[in-house]
Amino acid sequence: MSLVNNLTELLTPAVTRAGFVLEEVTVTPVGKRRLIAVVVDCEDRNPSLDEVTVVSKEVSAILDNYTQMGEMPFTLEVTTPGIDRPLTLGRHWKKNIGRLVKITPKTGEKYIGRIASVKDNAVTIEIKGKESEISFAEISRAQIEVEFNRKEVK
Repeated sequence: MSLVNNLTELLTPAVTRAGFVLEEVTVTPVGKRRLIAVVVDCEDRNPSLDEVTVVSKEVSAILDNYTQMGEMPFTLEVTTPGIDRPLTLGRHWKKNIGRLVKITPKTGEKYIGRIASVKDNAVTIEIKGKESEISFAEISRAQIEVEFNRKEVK
């Protein structure tokens, strides 16, 4: 079993107890050190910086006592998925309902629409006031579009 798999298995229960979902663990050699990047998220919202700090301390304590790390020093980075991270799971779509998303379909041209609702295997996107349901199987890539001047609809 690889170090990444071991760390994922080791950290998942603690991250879950803290109210997060463990998205990803990566280990990258950097000179005489290793960079351990742990990406955490929440099911239905974006975590605050204070919440990430709490889980970071928990993860750090676990890694400090993990004998499989060996003698090589490491740097720990605990973060949340960036805005540029693709939407790959249903929960990624659900927590972003109401936001703009750029969709690259498996066939056809890219388009941008607003996430209206999410089902188990499809998403409803609003484009220019018209809603269309798109199966996740039809989507090659989807990414949130940043809106700086969004006007709230009342």
